[in-house]
Amino acid sequence: MKPHSDTAVPGARLDIVPLLVVPAVALAAVAFIPSLPTWVTLTVAGLAMGMMIFIMASGLTLVFGLMDVMNFAHGAFISVGAFVAASVLVPMKSSMQEPSALANLSAIAPAILAAMMVAGLLGWFFERVVIRPVYGDHLKQILVTMGGLIVAEQMIHVIWGPDVIPLPRPAFFSGAITFGEVAVERYRLLAVAVGIAVFAAMFLVLNRTRLGLLIRAGVENPEMVESLGYRIRRLFVGVFVAGSGLAGLGGVMWAMYQESVQSNMGMQMMVLIFIVIIIGGLGSVGGCFVGALLVGLVANYAGYLAPKLALGSNILLMVLILLWRPRGLYPIGKA
Repeated sequence: MKPHSDTAVPGARLDIVPLLVVPAVALAAVAFIPSLPTWVTLTVAGLAMGMMIFIMASGLTLVFGLMDVMNFAHGAFISVGAFVAASVLVPMKSSMQEPSALANLSAIAPAILAAMMVAGLLGWFFERVVIRPVYGDHLKQILVTMGGLIVAEQMIHVIWGPDVIPLPRPAFFSGAITFGEVAVERYRLLAVAVGIAVFAAMFLVLNRTRLGLLIRAGVENPEMVESLGYRIRRLFVGVFVAGSGLAGLGGVMWAMYQESVQSNMGMQMMVLIFIVIIIGGLGSVGGCFVGALLVGLVANYAGYLAPKLALGSNILLMVLILLWRPRGLYPIGKA
């Protein structure tokens, strides 16, 4: 009898078709935008906007995909992160005004760390007090987290006041880099770099580390992971805190993009965030990344070509994607 020979387990094949939609949309826009420099500027702006939306949405899609939690209070973490960053950056105005990248980053880095820490702690509190009693019940999750978002917004008014706080961009990142007739804002390039770094880190952690293996195994079979001696509850709490921290980071990036901070900014962004998550496929980090890029590009192209239709452009995009792929670009388990 011949000994059994080991055969390689076939790996999951990446569906590249949704990835091609992003360059297809960008190339299609060339036909409608008469100036190539304008197209390049709009494309970079769209990618930057998409990256910032991805940073804000990634935490929510991570929590939904791994913990099956519909957290409408996610917008509160975005707003709180932005206000905490503003509280750190306003006293460091001199460093922000210096035309030095190092001086600007020395001010931005502690602001981002503070924003992520406070947003993460708020997420921990929400998970323990608000969400834990309603695990497994989506309707109750929607109701209590919406209530939590409203309460958090009012608490922001109490702590920071109802007025809009101006938050100018750092001096070094407020200018533009020119390539012939093309002008690209430096802050948009920074946003693209941060977005790519966040996506790469999430992909590596979830797919190339022991922690990511435990998280994915805990989603599929929590009893088995518990039997091996791992505390799956603590693991999922850590995921929730990490997702809240990412929302805080996204809030900082978006506040400097808008150059202002206001209490309802998180609630305003929740519409775009849910559109991105639905387009990408509920719970899919890879789909969230592609969906955010599509939303950013379409919003910028539509805003230039037909400003009156810009508000509905992303809803139309979502409808078209769902008609093509009813479960989104990368349903959970495929990306």
